[in-house]
Amino acid sequence: MRIAVTYENENVFEHFGHAKQIKIYDCDKACVTGSKVMATMCSGHASMAGLLKVIGTDVLICGCIGDGAKAALAEKGIEIYAGVTGSADKAVEAFLKGELKFNPDTKCEHH
Repeated sequence: MRIAVTYENENVFEHFGHAKQIKIYDCDKACVTGSKVMATMCSGHASMAGLLKVIGTDVLICGCIGDGAKAALAEKGIEIYAGVTGSADKAVEAFLKGELKFNPDTKCEHH
């Protein structure tokens, strides 16, 4: 499984469509087998969704996300866990344990 987290300064970045970096975690069952930070070089939700699909993302963990981004990710078969804050590494650990605190109704206020 591949998990992507919007990323800035070791934390979950608050806005999906404006994330300049994502941290990618490769996981085998309940543990991380590798991770790397990569620049997105994208602008907007459509290009971000395309990037995540191309790199084989199964799950996205992020802060705020708009309805257009949710639709673009759902179309590509990527599960979304929004409304997450704090450490990216701890968020992934919590997700793998089934303990991630997220809010599926989180939306960006400017959309």
